[in-house]
Formats: sequence, structure tokens, C-alpha cells
Amino acid sequence: MGTILRTLLIICFVSSCSFGGLRKPIDYDNACSILAGKRHYYRAFKNTNQKWGVPIHVQMAVIYYESSFQNRAKTPMRYFLGIIPLGRESSAFGYAQALDGTWADYKKSTGRSIARRSSIRDSADFMGWYMTKTRKLTGVSLSDAKNQYLAYHEGQVGYKKGSYKRKQWLVRKANNVQNRSLNYKRQLSSCIRT
Repeated sequence: MGTILRTLLIICFVSSCSFGGLRKPIDYDNACSILAGKRHYYRAFKNTNQKWGVPIHVQMAVIYYESSFQNRAKTPMRYFLGIIPLGRESSAFGYAQALDGTWADYKKSTGRSIARRSSIRDSADFMGWYMTKTRKLTGVSLSDAKNQYLAYHEGQVGYKKGSYKRKQWLVRKANNVQNRSLNYKRQLSSCIRT
């Protein structure tokens, strides 16, 4: 009996090495690694850049901080007394962490009724649409990752009112988005042609 079990374990180990273990893991700190590992991401980001004007490195930095490139990302659960689930912090979902209402506005405004938040193509297009609206309403440049992120998080009205100024954690996070965006921009210059 022990020999059969040992043989099965060896077969399982060898098959996992030969089928799934050979792919190089993606380094999410390196924009070139992300695009090499997920080629459809580049097409999505490039399409958004061409359609809306949002630089690829800005899109990537925001998605990194919103969802860590997880297509079905959700906000954390809230709990009463640490044990009774009260539901999620918000309806944010997908790569772009778009809220239900904002996503519905996007679909209506763009005519993309079957767009999905779990699609990188649709999420990147959503970000382009939203950031272009932010530029029109607030004057924030599409290449200003920090202030685009603040408006993305707080909404355009909240951004104009300066609601983020009372949230130092958010300002720090927006600075991190800006720094990551600049790092991604530098990295992308070595692996894609613009």
C-alpha cells in the first residue's frame, strides 16, 4: 500500500512540474514582465491610450493599486464585533474597482452594454473614460497619476472639494501610485515602442 501511495505522489509531483510549473511568474513591480506575461494587457492598455489618451504607465499603476491585477478583486468584508459579516465595504469590483453606479454610467455613456469589470479591456476603457471626464471637470492632466488617482478614489466632486486633504493615508497612496507610474514609464521605454 505504501508503494502505491508513494508512486501516486511522485506522479502528481512530476505532472505539476511539467504542466504548470514551467511558466515564469509575473513580477508586478516590472511593467515589462507584466506585459510579457499577459500580452492581452498590452492591447487593452494601448487601445485605451489611443482612444482616450491615458498613458499606459498611468493605467497600469492605478490598476496595480486598485486590484493588484486581479480580475475579480473585491473590497474587504466588514464585520460586526469582528465575527458577524455585514457585507463588503463597497460595490467596487474587478481590475478597475469600479462601483456599480459608476460602471452603469460608463456603460450607458459609451453604449458598451455588455462590458464586464472582470475584463482587462473593459476595465482599461472604463479608466480612460473616467480619467478623461476627470480632466474635463477638474483640469487634471491624463499623465498626472497622483491627482488622477485622488479623483478616481474620491470622485470628481470630492476631488474638487479637496476631500482627500483630510485623508493622509490616501495622499500617501496617491504618491505611491505616482512613483509606480514613473517606474513603469521608465521600464516600458525599454520594452515597447511608442
